[in-house]
Amino acid sequence: MFSTLVTIAGVHIIALASPGPDTFIVMQTAASKSRKEAMMCVVGITVGVAAWAAVSLLGLQWLFDQFAWLHKTIMLMGGIYLGWMGFKIMKSSLKASTSATADSSLGTQEAKSKPFLTGLFTNLANAKALVYFSSVFALFIRPDMEWTQSFPIFLLVITETFLWFSFVGLLIGLPKPKRIYRSAGKWIDGACGAIFGVFGGGLIYSALKE
Repeated sequence: MFSTLVTIAGVHIIALASPGPDTFIVMQTAASKSRKEAMMCVVGITVGVAAWAAVSLLGLQWLFDQFAWLHKTIMLMGGIYLGWMGFKIMKSSLKASTSATADSSLGTQEAKSKPFLTGLFTNLANAKALVYFSSVFALFIRPDMEWTQSFPIFLLVITETFLWFSFVGLLIGLPKPKRIYRSAGKWIDGACGAIFGVFGGGLIYSALKE
C-alpha cells in the first residue's frame, strides 16, 4: 500500500505541476488581488479535486462507460465555462485601473466568496482534471478496494493539491511578482484570458467531435 501511495503522489504532483487553468487562475488571483483571495481560490480548487477524487474512487470510468453522453456533456459545459472565464478576464484587462481599485474595496460576502467559487468551478470545468481522474488516476483504483485503502489515497490527493497550489499562490503573491503585475497587468490578464479561451475552445471542439 505504501508503494502505491508513493506512486500516486509522484504521478499527482506531475499532473499538478503541468500548466492548466487551475495554475493560471491561482497565479492571476495572487498577482492581481491578495494572498487571502488566492488562498480562497486554492481552497475552491482543492474542493473540486476532492469531488473528482471521490467520484473516481466510486467509479467515474464505469459511469462514463455506462453513460457515454455524460462525458460529452461535462466536456461541453466545461468548455463553455472556461471560454466565459477567458472572456471575463480579457474584458477586465481592458478596464481602467481605477475601476479595479473600486472593485477591490468591496467588502460584501459575495465578493469574499467569489475567489472560492472561481477556483471551484475552474477545476470542475478543467479538461485536464476530467481526463486525469477518469483515466490515469483510475489505473490505481480497484473495484474491490476497501475504504481503508481508498481513503488514504483520497487524503493524499487533496492534501498534495492544497499544498502545491498554496505554494504557487504564496510565491506569486510576493512583492516582486506583484510589482511586475502592476506594471504589465493588462497584458498578463490578456494572455491569461486568451489561454482560458484556448482551453475552453479546445474542450468544446473535443466534445462536439465525439
